[in-house]
Amino acid sequence: MEAAGYGGPMSTGTILAISTASDYGADLVMHESVELVAGVGIEADRHAGEHRSVTIVCTGELAKAAADHGVDSIDGVTTRRNIVVDLPSLPRKHGTRFTLGDAVLEVWRDCAPCNLMDEFFGAGARVAMKERAGVSATVIETGTISVGDQISFG
Repeated sequence: MEAAGYGGPMSTGTILAISTASDYGADLVMHESVELVAGVGIEADRHAGEHRSVTIVCTGELAKAAADHGVDSIDGVTTRRNIVVDLPSLPRKHGTRFTLGDAVLEVWRDCAPCNLMDEFFGAGARVAMKERAGVSATVIETGTISVGDQISFG
């Protein structure tokens, strides 16, 4: 069975970490729980109000990127995505709906890895992370999310 708009099998995973930054390059603030606001995202975050208001990265794609990069691991929080989830992969198709805790979101697009990835994880990390650096999403229905909550597609 496949989730609508998602080329992979229906799947669920767990939120491992939630972080925000007030501005580009600002220190990350870790959260146990946050509210995702429809049309806004996470109010205190630098991406609030944008179509790509929430960014999500998954452990499975980071593990593949780390293997290609020749390192043991790439830490999801260090990628500066808002949410790290334990899933093998994330859908990239625009409009794919999913739930995260009590919130409903839609995939906006793939997050291209920026030059900071080479700075954080070594030269070549950006290339290894292509199509593995997470997705950005728009919040459709307001809800609270917490570390340990499920993410589900389908």
